[in-house]
Amino acid sequence: MQRTELPHDFVVGTATAAYQIEGATSEDGRGPSIWDTFTRVPGAIADGSTGDVADDHYHRAPEDVALMAELGFDAYRFSIAWSRIQADGTGAPNQAGIDFYRRLAESLLERGITPWATLYHWDLPQALEDRGGWLERDTALRFADYAAHVADGLGDVVTDWITLNEPWCSSFLGYASGHHAPGRTLGARSAHAAHHLLLGHGLALDVLRSSRPEARVGTTLNLYSVRPASDSDADRDAARRIDGLSNRLFLDPVLRGVYPADVLDDLGQSSWFAEHAPDDDLRLISAPIDFLGINYYSRHTVAADSVSDDAPSAYPGSEHVRFTRTGAPVTQMGWEIHPDGMTDVLRMANELAPELPLYITENGAAYEDHVDADGAIDDPERTDYLEKHFEAARDAVRQGLPLRGYFIWSLMDNFEWAWGYSRRFGIVHVDYETQERTTKRSGRWVAEFLGSTVP
Repeated sequence: MQRTELPHDFVVGTATAAYQIEGATSEDGRGPSIWDTFTRVPGAIADGSTGDVADDHYHRAPEDVALMAELGFDAYRFSIAWSRIQADGTGAPNQAGIDFYRRLAESLLERGITPWATLYHWDLPQALEDRGGWLERDTALRFADYAAHVADGLGDVVTDWITLNEPWCSSFLGYASGHHAPGRTLGARSAHAAHHLLLGHGLALDVLRSSRPEARVGTTLNLYSVRPASDSDADRDAARRIDGLSNRLFLDPVLRGVYPADVLDDLGQSSWFAEHAPDDDLRLISAPIDFLGINYYSRHTVAADSVSDDAPSAYPGSEHVRFTRTGAPVTQMGWEIHPDGMTDVLRMANELAPELPLYITENGAAYEDHVDADGAIDDPERTDYLEKHFEAARDAVRQGLPLRGYFIWSLMDNFEWAWGYSRRFGIVHVDYETQERTTKRSGRWVAEFLGSTVP
């Protein structure tokens, strides 16, 4: 696989998220987010850790930008911490927060790296959660205010914007299963959060377009190729349910301006959506975007199951469904490796919006890394994973799909949400005691692929 096998203007980037790397959670006017609170809940995080320090990127951003340039990346996708801009999610912007992201964007541009900014990567200001969080319509309105402040403060140095990262995770892992912040287990009511997140997307899109006409604005969804375990009617219906909750509940309103009726029926939420998701909301949500970001990691193979799991489900309305194994290799996360599934989700989006540019905004793999006596990290499994997915990206382009770029998750090891520091996705190793960064074999492969050289 060679870079020359991709179009000359194909974007190859890398990605991170604010809470996972920044640290400095109480410095320079930053307020607490729901993840600051959630990590203090006993048992919520696998290793009992927090993001208080993480990769200390807040203080080491120049070093990390230099590392990206050394690796040869075209673009860097980062997220902005809402509570670093507005400590409680409301009011005037915190200039220190704006200044941090301005310095970051300017340093990227100086090195020929295009900044891609995500407005929301799961870290809601705790003060807004105390008022109901994404279950309340008002949070979407406050998100629009926040977007306006960020556009005013950074719109001259950032052109590429992503409104939301993975609203499925924010709504269903945060409000249904409780596995992510804010840790609530509300079953089908979590779909209300999904609507308000999408409304926030539509409002922020409108704000960015109005204040920065030159901006390119999209959103990012985590999509799955979903296949039934057999051709039985029961398994096919199980696949319909999971596809509905994972994909169509978000793709349909953003790209078609409607919610899928069968999914709302499965959730028992048709009446709520009829009352609280009016046509005006859907017009905002479905306003044309400049691109769609897709985060892809694995595919789902599902079967019907007569036994109901008593544990809170991230798929409310689908409790009698189980995920099955196909025998494919798995990452440390237990996620099966199916590069062809990436083509499936690209085609899924393309069928709904044939002219819309698509980007893989996250793809990567966690493995248990081992540092040898010389300090080197040999990670052939991650290297192989990335090469196979770059090949899938190349093949998708050759099939005529409008794939315009691919972002590796992640630049460096970081706080992996509910897994804490027990899972490493980075192509750069981080020693959390010393904060030393060491490029792994996978990172050296990426640099070679991009025509760069790592000392």
